[in-house]
Amino acid sequence: MKATIFHNPRCSTSRKTLALLEDTPGVEIEIVDYLKSPPSRDRLKALYDKAGITPRQGLRAKEDLAKELKLADASDEAILDAMAAHPILIERPIVETAKGVRLGRPPERVREVL
Repeated sequence: MKATIFHNPRCSTSRKTLALLEDTPGVEIEIVDYLKSPPSRDRLKALYDKAGITPRQGLRAKEDLAKELKLADASDEAILDAMAAHPILIERPIVETAKGVRLGRPPERVREVL
């Protein structure tokens, strides 16, 4: 099974989720450092749709930039635009497999799509 993780190596939760994937037999992992290679706005929307969450639920709302951009009251479309322009606003990690997409918070949630 292939699993794609949108990963930030500086994030402890993202590292724990990657370790969980690495410890799962039969999983071929594609690691995307989303800060260096961010998903497009459309790709991000598709990931959230597949995960059954809103862009707001995928927003790092406590990030200073989110506050500066006043995203607390923004529409989902505005949040997606901001995430596409500033990938630091994307909550991580996101894991995608053929079975679905999960935001790895907590990391154990990704087991649902393995």
